[in-house]
Amino acid sequence: MSKLKDTGFEYYNLYKMLHYSGIDEDLKELTEAFEHLPQDEYAPALNRYRRYARAIIMPGTYHMEWLPETVIDGNTYYEYFQGSFNPEYTGEYRRFPAIGERTRRNHLLEKIILFNFKQTFWTKEDALMPFHAGVHFVKLKAEKSGEKAVSSPNTLHQDGEPFTFAHLISRKNVKGGLNAISIPEHRGRLPEDIKEGGLTASFYLSSPLESYGIYDPLVTHYVGDVEKGEGDGPGERSAILIDYQPSVIADPDQVRSMRGNTKDMNFV
Repeated sequence: MSKLKDTGFEYYNLYKMLHYSGIDEDLKELTEAFEHLPQDEYAPALNRYRRYARAIIMPGTYHMEWLPETVIDGNTYYEYFQGSFNPEYTGEYRRFPAIGERTRRNHLLEKIILFNFKQTFWTKEDALMPFHAGVHFVKLKAEKSGEKAVSSPNTLHQDGEPFTFAHLISRKNVKGGLNAISIPEHRGRLPEDIKEGGLTASFYLSSPLESYGIYDPLVTHYVGDVEKGEGDGPGERSAILIDYQPSVIADPDQVRSMRGNTKDMNFV
């Protein structure tokens, strides 16, 4: 049984757990999809690059389909909304360039999405309807020494979606990128401001498909700034972030009230 239900956090090595004939070719294709990510237009000075897509998953059958994109001037996008959970974009819809159709058909990406979903747990009422999966391709890239690439929000935070999973795709010539997990009471703080013993976990993802999942009501999480390392070329940290939520989305007060109340929730 997933540790998410008890602690709100679990680490995975999906390269080992999902290993199949052809995984290296599929991973290479996903890695290449990060090479030409567009700059995040909502954070042009923060050296962040991203694409996004949304899918639905049927409970029980695990059938998955990608939702249609929004087309504007011949370019494809997906909308994203976090309500009040991201203080940098409170109540604001963001529109991100769509993950390409070929990448969305990648066999490894589908296996990752469904692996994550099978770790989640829901009320019986939630499981009557399809679930939404939001798939973010995010690259932090520092071109020069002294530059920083920054995630959002840049503190310990909650996402608003019940579950989020992070999967490292590549880490090249990078300093930084610390991952930290803590308790909801530390929301809005930095890991270095937490007294010793106050973090649930702190670690670096270093190998492709090193991953972790969080159950949002029980924890806050953080990824630190990335800087260029000592080698040639830019410093780059590429990761896939995938969030899961039911079709009927709770408001922030309802989500927070879920904290600790997992006894009547089941894996689907």
